[in-house]
Amino acid sequence: MRIVHDNYGKSRVRLLKVERKGDFHSIQETTVKIALEGDFDEIHTVGDNSLCLPTDTMKNTVYALAHQTAEIEEIETFAKRLTEHFLANNQQITRVVIEIVEHGWTRLGDSEPHPHSFIKGSNEQRTTKVNATRDDVAIESGVLDLIVLKTTKSGFVGYLKDQYTTLPETSDRVFATSIKANWRYENAVAATGEIWRNIRQSIIETFAAHDSLSVQHTLYAMGKTVLQNFPDITEISFSLPNIHYLPVDVSRFGLENDNRIFLPTDEPHGLIEAHLAR
Repeated sequence: MRIVHDNYGKSRVRLLKVERKGDFHSIQETTVKIALEGDFDEIHTVGDNSLCLPTDTMKNTVYALAHQTAEIEEIETFAKRLTEHFLANNQQITRVVIEIVEHGWTRLGDSEPHPHSFIKGSNEQRTTKVNATRDDVAIESGVLDLIVLKTTKSGFVGYLKDQYTTLPETSDRVFATSIKANWRYENAVAATGEIWRNIRQSIIETFAAHDSLSVQHTLYAMGKTVLQNFPDITEISFSLPNIHYLPVDVSRFGLENDNRIFLPTDEPHGLIEAHLAR
């Protein structure tokens, strides 16, 4: 019997970092996942832990390395520092995979930003995955739970119908989804916060402007725009649940059905996914 593949690590390491510049503070909340691969066969087969870095040590490493910089870092930069640390200090490790989710906070203040008070933002999360060996580093970044909605410029007609089809065709519907997108960089140095923000904005603007004939149609348009406009991106994937807003038949109340009243429902929902590359 042989071990085909194994890895171990620490998951859901929660961290809030505060950057202080006098009375003006910034914060960053993240969740980190660490996975190590390497020479771990004897940990499994004979219970020899001499090459086993405790997962509790991994957790402490996250806190210690976060403390090494006074400034808040891009999550890609922090993830890369973690991979470098584990590889440099553990010869038994051949690969480190770090995944980080950044949870959004917004500074309080309407007329002027408050220097040290914040409000929890939406469910949207920024993500990264850094997969590193001693010879190579691959970085993916993305966005999770980016909820978008538009009230027109979306339809769904001409689809396959059989004896169980009850869905009516429509050329004007509410289109809502929770965007999960991940993209891969050609070179690790291209993984900057500025590019992440620009790609996110490109996805949002394409969603808003696109004359959608289906969720698939808009998914392809968003991916095509990113790949055309950002040469450092080699591939991008999307997962788009179709969050339904169903028209309510107000004619039952003696009123005109003019496409203004809808029932929100997200279960069950369609799920459209695709992976695009150059």
